[in-house]
Amino acid sequence: MGKNIVFPGSVCGRLLRAGVINEDQLNEALEIQKTNRALIGNILVELGYCTEEDIARVLAEKTNTRFVSINEIGVNMSVAGLITPEMAMRNNVLPLYEEEGTLYVVMKNPNDIITIDDLKRITGYDIKPLVATDTELSAAIENFVNMSSNVNQFDEEEELEDTLTDEEFSLDDKPAVQLINQIINNSVRAGASDVHIEALERNMRVRFRIDGVLQEVMTNPLKIYNSAVSRVKVIGGMDIAEKRIPQDGRATVRFDDRTFDLRIATLPTVYGEKVVMRLLERRSESLHLKDIKFSPRQVDRFIDAIHKPYGFILVTGPTGSGKSTTLYATLADISTNEKNTITLEDPVERRMPGINQVQMNNRAGMTFAAGLRSILRSDPDIVMVGEIRDAETAKIAIEAALTGHMVLSTLHTNDAPTAITRLDEMGVEPFLTASSLVGVLAQRLVRKLCKSCKEPYTLTKEELKNILPDYPFENFPDKNEFTFYEPKGCLSCNNTGYKGREAVFEFLTVTEEMRQLILRRANGPEIKELAQKQGMLTLRQDAIYKITEGSTSIEEMLRVIV
Repeated sequence: MGKNIVFPGSVCGRLLRAGVINEDQLNEALEIQKTNRALIGNILVELGYCTEEDIARVLAEKTNTRFVSINEIGVNMSVAGLITPEMAMRNNVLPLYEEEGTLYVVMKNPNDIITIDDLKRITGYDIKPLVATDTELSAAIENFVNMSSNVNQFDEEEELEDTLTDEEFSLDDKPAVQLINQIINNSVRAGASDVHIEALERNMRVRFRIDGVLQEVMTNPLKIYNSAVSRVKVIGGMDIAEKRIPQDGRATVRFDDRTFDLRIATLPTVYGEKVVMRLLERRSESLHLKDIKFSPRQVDRFIDAIHKPYGFILVTGPTGSGKSTTLYATLADISTNEKNTITLEDPVERRMPGINQVQMNNRAGMTFAAGLRSILRSDPDIVMVGEIRDAETAKIAIEAALTGHMVLSTLHTNDAPTAITRLDEMGVEPFLTASSLVGVLAQRLVRKLCKSCKEPYTLTKEELKNILPDYPFENFPDKNEFTFYEPKGCLSCNNTGYKGREAVFEFLTVTEEMRQLILRRANGPEIKELAQKQGMLTLRQDAIYKITEGSTSIEEMLRVIV
């Protein structure tokens, strides 16, 4: 195969001439480009041969422009507002600041003369292009778009529509309708799991729960609050006139070809009704256990348990700890055409091909217990019960496991050992638990450090002992300094230092010795002690493993795990 031709003045040629990459690396990237049509710069970054900043600096040199870090300079929103969000997204440009009649604009393509002329005509300023990394520019534009859609000025309150004519949200000229549309749109863009809308003494506050942490995103005049709450109630099919008692509602919305189920709850407070909306995306793609970052010591035990012909497996943890995601991934791995798999869910969060999924309906009498009784007459091989909420459901699930079914479910406990004592407290006889239970998986979600801005730091052995006395020092007998990472904050992570979450696990295998403890109603600490002797990694130990990998921080582990 002939050698690829690279022009000396191109970005690749400049990277080569500057010694950032070598010829072999460039040729490898060019060969990959022939099959996937990706930008050569993106391929080089993906292969780890250079960084986005390397490419941006070379592009700035090539186009005779200045390289800047948007994270360091920041974005003046009043200056950015000289153009529309649509123009920023369409042309990949964002004004940063103005100086002496010149507007300094970050551009993905600083040679785009047509866009420069458009910017000059629209803003009235002379335009000076700047270059930044693609990641920083994309994050800054996304923040600008989200902030630009916030509504700060409102007309007098108007009456709301009585009914919705479509599941999809469309922009309306009524302020409350427009505000709620924008709040939901922004929450989807931000990847929020929950939206909190609440009245304070002097204003209305909106907060999003992103990666498990609440962040204030908007404040508005209090006079719009009652109309906004009424709008949410209309969407959720709730009683607008009733403001004295809590209410629950549901709705379905579409956003950029994605469908979300909203679970809506209102709660009367001293300043007005608080509204919480949980966003659950309907996903059709299958998630598998390989997509979940189990530590190597945990995954083999769990896979062995779920492939048994029958038994009862519990996944435990607080609300929002990823239990349902783990169960879906488990079902995707063990459900086959030769097996009849039925789930009972409230609500059905992810549609799975080849699996019979049943939506609970308490008003119609379709509870977990009633549904479980019914599906046992439908010849199932694998049964997934969304949640064990009462003793009746627990007993039926365990009896199903004893009669030759694989039963998966969730329970709210702090760790794996206490799930066993919780079943006892619910009235399940120990001999039933001992006979049916195969294993208990406990989990939590910790925020992942942002790859764009995480910073290394070192701790001495003595310092680390004071912070994490249970760190596995025996694995590093001669080491006196330990390197970890901490959050810094940048545009990419909305200045939180974290982006995304991953689970930490502990898996308790029910052995013969464990069954004897269960039969004599041993307490949680006794069960935990035996489980650890038999090789169980605790939640804390698994989190420390991920800290050592650089995935998360010590502070995040201490925030989430006791």
